[in-house]
Amino acid sequence: MSREQAVAHALNVFDDEGGGYFAELAECVAIPTESQRPDSLPELQRYLSDAMTPRFEALGYDCRIYENPVEGCGPVLLASRIEGDDLPTAIGYGHGDVILGQEGEWANDRSPWTLSFEGDRIYGRGTADNKGQHLAHILALRAVLATRGKLGFNSKFIIEMGEENGSKGFQEVIAQNRDDFAADFYFASDGPRADIARPNISLGNRGCCNFDLVVDLREGGHHSGNWGGLLASPGIILSHAIASIVDGRGKILVDAWRPEGIPDSVFAALKGVERDAGPDAPEIDDDWGEPGFSRSEKVSAWNSFEILALKIGNPEKPLNAVPPSARARCQLRHVVETSSDRIVADLRAHLDAHGFQAVRIEEPPAANQGLFKAARTNPDHPWATWLKAAVDRGGKGDCAVVPCSGGSNVTGIIEAELGIPFSWLPMSYMGCSQHAPDEHIVKPLMRNGMALIAGVYWDLGSSDMGYRP
Repeated sequence: MSREQAVAHALNVFDDEGGGYFAELAECVAIPTESQRPDSLPELQRYLSDAMTPRFEALGYDCRIYENPVEGCGPVLLASRIEGDDLPTAIGYGHGDVILGQEGEWANDRSPWTLSFEGDRIYGRGTADNKGQHLAHILALRAVLATRGKLGFNSKFIIEMGEENGSKGFQEVIAQNRDDFAADFYFASDGPRADIARPNISLGNRGCCNFDLVVDLREGGHHSGNWGGLLASPGIILSHAIASIVDGRGKILVDAWRPEGIPDSVFAALKGVERDAGPDAPEIDDDWGEPGFSRSEKVSAWNSFEILALKIGNPEKPLNAVPPSARARCQLRHVVETSSDRIVADLRAHLDAHGFQAVRIEEPPAANQGLFKAARTNPDHPWATWLKAAVDRGGKGDCAVVPCSGGSNVTGIIEAELGIPFSWLPMSYMGCSQHAPDEHIVKPLMRNGMALIAGVYWDLGSSDMGYRP
């Protein structure tokens, strides 16, 4: 028995078009687990009870489903296989919920709930985000067990059913059952590679804070001929307030939002790391964002501010009137050096200092709050260096290290509640259309990812090269 045999076993399952990886993925995709729909709870529960629990139990895992303390939000599955008190414990993660299927908007009459194939692309809601990725972990664990007869480490695996709805209640589930979820390190897959041509591990995620900027001056609009020049314009005030936050090329101007104290290891890891989204992706604007930073540094070592939506008056039927109000839905994606607890307060101080007391900062509706804390395991942590070496063994020494991915997810919750080092090995790419019609994965990337993951799990259970915290 060997690492090569375990990897070959995993790849045989991937390549089995009759009943392997894609047949199992089709079963998972067919369950419409749209956590953003209020009536989706039965489907979220069915994914855990029918699709996940039997797969884990067949591998010798004990499974427990925790009800979510937040009414109407999806449950959480914890699968555990404990092989010895003297062995390290890995904890994995996946989310079985997906965003809205957007039926009728997919090309070529594709159904979001039916796996469909077009060359190397495999379409279906959840293929990339995240059913396809956590299923690959399950099958890699299965390959190691089939080859060695044991894992050689303790394994726990979380399947959450509310990540696309803000992970409401997930932190409470872990906090109330912390001993159940206790582990030594975290290893999972989600999101895209930084560079489609090169595997990478990601050691965290940027945080996310959504808020509204509102200028609400009076009731109703007033004739712009009679009142223009006499009444303050909400649109103009809001536009200038935004211009004080970020300049015309995307550079952040709020001093407190410009991170300080970023470790040298973060910038060192990003040297030579490219960002390439692959074919059909938008062309990157290299003159946008923080001047002097590389593409990877802008995403993985810095903050970015965005206007998600902007409304002044009625754009479809504009009136010749001074509008009474203006509103912008805004977002800050931020690294750990920017405290999430201070984001709004620091912005308030900035706006006041620039004379924009008329601009209110409001919390958006619950469905758009998008609050996630930033978290990062630094690249020089022993878990990060061990994992890179393990991936290098399967990828011929080509693994990049991304200190944190640009998106936001549950990493901050894992850090806050379990206090363990964490890492991700993404198997998708930035052009995969996640959160949009025609979501898909690409066969070569997923096949390579499954081989790398199987190799990592094999090494974790190895007596001579396994990671020992």
